[in-house]
Amino acid sequence: MDRLKELSTRRKKAHTRLLQLKSKTYAAFLEMERAAYSDGALPRKAKELIAVGISVVIDCQSCMQWHIEQAAAQGATRQEVLEAMEVGMEMGGGPATVSARFALEVMDQLFKD
Repeated sequence: MDRLKELSTRRKKAHTRLLQLKSKTYAAFLEMERAAYSDGALPRKAKELIAVGISVVIDCQSCMQWHIEQAAAQGATRQEVLEAMEVGMEMGGGPATVSARFALEVMDQLFKD
């Protein structure tokens, strides 16, 4: 899907540009991200699934795409991603259910049956 490719391209472009600019804030964010998603009491896959649910609640399409892809890379199944998305829908109510439509598009693109 072109929209998903565009989101990835824009995310990579911004990432590269912020690194080129030597953004201290962005570097700190990347370090926090590494710490937050490293294996601990919860494995990284579980943390990525949590992020999927949160992404649905806050309606961040780029976040949904990124965390669904990262969860899949950590071995998450379509059903696990769906259930994480459903938790976000329940926590966010109606507006999160609307956001979940985008998550479904990402899942359909990533988990081709």
